[in-house]
Amino acid sequence: MNRLTRFDPFNEITRFEPFRNMDEFFNDLRMVPGWRGPEAQPRIRVDVAETEQAYTLKAEIPGVNKDDIKVAVEGNQVTLTAEVRQEKDEKTENTLRSERYFGVQTRSFTLPQDVDDANAQAMYKDGILELTLPKKPGTARRQLQIQ
Repeated sequence: MNRLTRFDPFNEITRFEPFRNMDEFFNDLRMVPGWRGPEAQPRIRVDVAETEQAYTLKAEIPGVNKDDIKVAVEGNQVTLTAEVRQEKDEKTENTLRSERYFGVQTRSFTLPQDVDDANAQAMYKDGILELTLPKKPGTARRQLQIQ
């Protein structure tokens, strides 16, 4: 049996969790067409999965050459930077609208455990960047027993 629920766009901010996902909320506002200015940039969409040995990250970065993608790993901080370049500046009288984005996109986030950057791997194919980020041994969080 299916249940329908009414969509409430302010549901995230009305729950009593004052600063939960606040940065994501403001990033999503930039994507609303009426509020978006010419400087707004599309976001890099990311999926992160975890096993006992490593993190697997898949990021959508379409239309970018692999040489224009930079991945920085520092401890448990991962930063993705992609530069989309314009081939030619074609402003003609026939162009009615141009919605393609040219510029730099950056996405940064923190993982729960440090990454072994010496053994990390990256592969880019068909607009998807796939990272395998092995966990650094000995940096797992542990629960301290209170005495």
